[in-house]
Formats: sequence, C-alpha cells, structure tokens
Amino acid sequence: MILVGPGGVFVIDVKNWRSPPSALDGRLHAGSEDRHQEIIKLRAITSRVQDELAILDMAPAVVASVMVFANQSVEQCVGTVFLRGVKEIAPWLAALPRRLTTPQVGRVAVHLAGKFPAYDTPDLVERPVRVDGSDPQQQAPSLFDVDAIARAEQQSVLARPIESWMTYLHPDQLAIVRRRWNGPARISGAAGTGKTVVGLHRAVWLAQRTVGKILYVTFVKNLPRVQAQLLARLSPAVADRVEFCSLHAWARSLLDQRGVHLRVDLAAVGNCFSRAWLHVGRSSVLAELEPNPTYWQDEITYVIKGRGFTELGQYLTATRPGRRTALRRVHREAAWQLYLEYERLRAERGVHDFTDVLTEAVAVLRDPAARPRYAAVIADEVQDLTLVGVRLLHQLVGDAPNGLLLIGDGQQAVYPGGFRLSDAGIDIRGGRAEVLRVNYRNAADILTAALQTLDGQPFDDIDGTVVTTGPAVETAYRDGRVIRVDAATANEHDQAFLAAVRQLAGDSSDDRRLGDAAVLCARKKDVVYYQRLLTRAGIPNSNLEDYDGQATGELKVGTFLRSKGLEFKHVFLPHHDRDVRKAQTGSLTETDRLALAKRQLFVGMTRARDVLWIGAVPDAKLPRPRTGQEAAAVPDSPPLGSR
Repeated sequence: MILVGPGGVFVIDVKNWRSPPSALDGRLHAGSEDRHQEIIKLRAITSRVQDELAILDMAPAVVASVMVFANQSVEQCVGTVFLRGVKEIAPWLAALPRRLTTPQVGRVAVHLAGKFPAYDTPDLVERPVRVDGSDPQQQAPSLFDVDAIARAEQQSVLARPIESWMTYLHPDQLAIVRRRWNGPARISGAAGTGKTVVGLHRAVWLAQRTVGKILYVTFVKNLPRVQAQLLARLSPAVADRVEFCSLHAWARSLLDQRGVHLRVDLAAVGNCFSRAWLHVGRSSVLAELEPNPTYWQDEITYVIKGRGFTELGQYLTATRPGRRTALRRVHREAAWQLYLEYERLRAERGVHDFTDVLTEAVAVLRDPAARPRYAAVIADEVQDLTLVGVRLLHQLVGDAPNGLLLIGDGQQAVYPGGFRLSDAGIDIRGGRAEVLRVNYRNAADILTAALQTLDGQPFDDIDGTVVTTGPAVETAYRDGRVIRVDAATANEHDQAFLAAVRQLAGDSSDDRRLGDAAVLCARKKDVVYYQRLLTRAGIPNSNLEDYDGQATGELKVGTFLRSKGLEFKHVFLPHHDRDVRKAQTGSLTETDRLALAKRQLFVGMTRARDVLWIGAVPDAKLPRPRTGQEAAAVPDSPPLGSR
C-alpha cells in the first residue's frame, strides 16, 4: 500500500512471518532464512513512486520504504528500508517531522491514486487474507485503527515542548468544539480535562464560520498572550480574527474609546481602604469577627462591588457564594459602612479601582449603539470573574446562538468570592452545559495528591449548586510521579530544591528540559526570592508574567494565580503548604481562608504533567497572626482590586 501524510510518502509491505525478522550483514532474514529478495522488490516499487513524484518536483527523500510485520515487535532498518511491527508503526509515523503541508498531502495523494490504482478481486473481497493465524473466513484485523492513531498522536505530542501539548485535542473533545448551541453555553470539568484547549479550538471553528471577530477573554492578565500564540499555531489563517485580552484591559480600552477616562491608582485606593478601616472598621464588630482587614477588603471587592450592589437592602438579603463565614445583620451593616467610607475617600481623591472599570463599562454598554460587534465571546476561567464582569460579557452578545461560551470550574476558583449565572440573567439549559470528564494532563498519582490537598471540601459552582463531592475523573496519562521532600530547615529545603532543578537540567542534552518546567509559589515575594536563588546558582530562569507561549530554555517562576490555564512537564512547589498552614489562625473566618489557600495550592499542583516536586519544612515557625491595629498599619495583600 501507499500511505501519504504530513511525514511524507510511505510504500508499505505487510508480512506475516512465523519467524521474527532480523538484519544480518545488511540483509533481511526470517530466522535462519535469507529473505532479502523482499527488500529488493520493495525498493523497486519505491523507486517507481519516486519517479512519479518527480513530476510534482518532490525530492526522493520524501518517499520511504517500510515493511510492517504482523504479530512481531520490530524496530530495525535494512539499508534504507524501515522494519516495524504492527504496534510500532503508528507511533513511529506520528513522531516523524512534518515534510508535507496539508495541500501537498492532498495533491500527492490524488496524483498517486491515478498512477497506482487500487485493485480489488472477488477472492480478496470474499476471503480476507490470513494475517494472524485465525480462521481465514474471519475479518482480518486492520493495520491502523482510530484509537491506535489517537494514542500515537498523544505520545508524539508528549515528547515535544509543552507548548505543543497545550494545543493537543483528543478526538472525544472534537464533538464539543463543533457543537451548535441556540444560546449561552458552558463547558466545565475538573483540572486537566482540556477546557482551555477546547475553547481555543472552538474559537478557530467559529472564526472559520462567521464574518465577525471572536473575543476571547480571561481574568489573568498574562494568559491572553499565551493563548494568542497557541491559537496562531493551531490556525494561522484565522489568528487575526480572534481577539485575546484580559477582561479589565478590554474594559479600559472600551472606556478610552468612548471618552470615559478613569484614574486607576492601586496605591491610592489601597490607602483609601486603610484609612477607611482605621476610621470605621477597626472599632466595629468586624474586628471582633476577623481582625485582619484583608478579609473585609475582599468582602467589598468581590461581594459588595463585585456583585454590583448599590443599596444596603441588596447586600442584607444576598447569598455569598464562595464565602462560608456566616455574617449576621450587624456584621453586614458594619461592612456596608466600611464600604461607604471607602467609596467616600476614593471619590474625594478622584481614584478608581478595577471593579469601577467594569461597572463603568457595563453602564456604557447599556446603549446598544456603543456595543462593539462580535460574532461570539468566549470567557475562560470564568469562575474567577465577578458578577459585574460576567454581565459585561453577556451584554456584548446577549442570548444569540453560539454567542456566549463560559469555560470554568468552580473547584479552581482562586479569588475570595463568587456568583451565580442566574444573577447575571444567563440561563443555560438542556444540552448547552457540557462537562469534560477525562484528565489528559495529570497522571493518577499527581491528581490524587492534588485532590488530597482539597480534603473533600465543598465548593460553590457558578450554576448555583454547592458541590460536596468532586466530579468523577478518568486519567488518560499514566507516567507522572510525585516527589515529596520534607526538610529539617529552610536551608536544607532550598538545597534539595536546587539539586532537583540541576538534575532536571543536567540529565539530558536537551536544553528544553528547563523550558518545560516551572517553579510555582503562593506569593509574589516568594517568586522574587526563588528567582534570585536560581540566578545565583547559574540556572536560567524568567518570570512567568513575561511568558508569551513561545518555547524557551528558561525555567519559569511565578505564582499559583499566574499559572492558571497553563501546564508544564515538571512543576516545583517550594514550601508548598506554607500559606495553607498560615491560614489556620483559629479565627472565625478560618474556613474561608483555608478553603481559598487550598484551592490555590490545588491549582499549582495540577499544572504538572510528568513530575510534581513538593517541598516543605514541617516544623518551620510561621509568623504570629497580626492584631487588627498591626494589620491596618501593614496591609497583608495587594491594594483593593489589584490582580
């Protein structure tokens, strides 16, 4: 047979020999019998194919001779003829470098089909050739099957830089990519199930079938650069039709175009909140429930302003998805007074936070004439948006068929708040809610370790349900492992970490090994520390915030939050549980703090495909919890609304 594909043209001869083939002194043997005449015949046919392709200006090197052996495991060569077993042929073909473009494959196939017409005889049709020793009347097995090709493709992609793996689409996901929906739709699924990859392929599919632009937004500001690179690799022809942007950057651009200029100053708004806390918060019942003002800062950002509340009555009766600490009426009234004081100070200074940007954009888009025209909007990691942000996206396309696609998983929410889609006026029903259930990224050991971190805690999903048991997930990847290091001291921990990184960099001549790895930390100051440590050790590294999806030979270093939507072959988590232990302060809001820290750690752990390195210093002392006065003087988190 003649096989034409991206790897070239292959003249294939299938043999069913009882004795295993071998190459001795450059000749083909079956056991002790010389079978080299078969090689000569195959080369002659190959030569004819090469002659025919010369008409198309194809070089002879594009054509290869292959003998495939049934019931044998073979990976050898006899001169220029490749010997492969049935199990080896598909992985070998899938791993070959690309030699022909898609148009060339079609042109070559049509040409060769005319020069080498297929033959059928009644004998061959009615009596299949026996290739495995079975009854000749039974159907002979196929040389290739869909599952074998899919597995071969997956293994081929696994060997490439991680950026190639991030564009891998399993055939089972293809049906969702091509689905036609008559209104807003949602794709959910546990970590590693390929939600982002499906979203990217969906964007390509829509761009090929519409005339307008596709808007692809996410919350994390570094992710759009990576996604744009991945989509350009998937389909260069439609790359300029898909607009990638973080939600806040898109909203600010919209306001600038409409002449609405906001002064976003994170340092100034942080100062406004600190003063508001000192004036009305520190002496209120809020400090009795939780003395650290960060909790109440988040309450304003993600619940009060994030949900778009403008009256106390709305807040008093509202549910608080993502926040399990019960607030009595007196606490909500005090939080509202803190919010009003913050807003007064902010308005007095003429500064705005990021939530103000989204709120103003929603107001602008109430005028239909002011709405940019998009064929579709895709929101990735939607669980990390606020309700105001989701309303903004819904305004752009409404309930149009195939218009709005929301992608996300409530279990991976890494910010302290939540919402329900129904509060945004979005109704997803029937077949417009798809769930991915196969993890293609994490091996079972890695996924198990990550799930153990969550400890079965319930989480609020954006459909309004409280999920008490995680979704059943099948793992398709088997080769990953978890390495745990418990050190006696911080210095011992860092030395073990450096040794593991050096081993990764030095146990192969492939300088891409470091480029396929990441060091992930809970806090920005830890990122700074480990970048300095790696630089002093002479290990090339770069900040994950600067990563744009291009393959490099540098180790990436970043926070759990900046790793959202990404994956790496090797992930190092130094002092992985420090923030989880720090969240165990014994305060009444510990449930919320601990759940958030665990979800953030879970995200970091599930970025790993092949190796997850977990470091800890079990007996390390943590800073004592701050008093309300100390916490007010030294904020424990970035200014209000910072990302």
